[in-house]
Amino acid sequence: MPKILSTHTLHPRASAMLTGAGELVVASALDADTLATEARDADIIIVRAPLPSALFEGATKLRAAIRHGAGLDMVPMEAATAAGVLVANVPAVNARSVAEYVMFATLALLRRFRMVDRDLRAKGWLAGRDHTILASELAGKTIGIVGFGAIGQAVGHIAAHGFDLNVVATTRSMRPAPDRIGFLSIDALIEQSDIIVLCCPLTPETRGLINRERIGRMKPHALLINISRGPVIDDDALIEALQKGGIGGAALDVFVTQPLPSDHPYFGFDNVIVTPHMAGITEQSMMRMGVGSADEALLVLANKLPVNLRNTEVVEHYRRRFPADI
Repeated sequence: MPKILSTHTLHPRASAMLTGAGELVVASALDADTLATEARDADIIIVRAPLPSALFEGATKLRAAIRHGAGLDMVPMEAATAAGVLVANVPAVNARSVAEYVMFATLALLRRFRMVDRDLRAKGWLAGRDHTILASELAGKTIGIVGFGAIGQAVGHIAAHGFDLNVVATTRSMRPAPDRIGFLSIDALIEQSDIIVLCCPLTPETRGLINRERIGRMKPHALLINISRGPVIDDDALIEALQKGGIGGAALDVFVTQPLPSDHPYFGFDNVIVTPHMAGITEQSMMRMGVGSADEALLVLANKLPVNLRNTEVVEHYRRRFPADI
């Protein structure tokens, strides 16, 4: 029976789909050595943690690495392709969850929720209420979205049609903008926005995109929301700006190092919300991502190609390893 290795437990509906198609095994640990060892006899690996390149050298039966979600930075694409392994993902299915997180985090920052909650619990009613004098409404603000894929579009839709915000965005394609959304250059967006949301993938072009110069061009009250990837922001520059009061605050769900060390400076700011890479995780999105991953796994085990194949150049090599049915 084929072995389906998953780095994490799947949603029950996804697990049920795979029953009978293969032996579903959850990795015992997420370190590189354990993953490489436990993948040696795997036919499929479902990915929610970074895979080491060495995994693909020893996994001679491996047909596919299927990303439980959209981002492919957890899969070493060159190593997978060199080994003749298909790489697939499940795009767009957590976009609504992430977009709702963006609005939640924005409202929590504007209403100074961390400070209100902390002082209400520790010092009492009036101490909590004191913070509300400086709270701000969302109405009338401009939200700037960096990256306009499925998540960026979901953020834009909720912001424009749910909260009546001014919405601007920047994207590589600069295709015709949807209703009520305007496209700007990255620098114009940063200068004009009250809320800046990072929704872009991590690429060589976006690494360090939010650097010291761009942070310095933000409005003094601007909020920075990062649900992209940690390296998109220059941490040292953002920490310096927060220390000097150069921006209004930040909500950060992704980091260069994960888990974030408990002594990291971000934990010391009242105007910074830190969350453990959870923006896209809800019961509903986990079901959609799990079912999507299981669908792709079943296709591969049936000797078909996945719908969302992301390294199409591998097919010739893959078919030498696993010939198509005649």
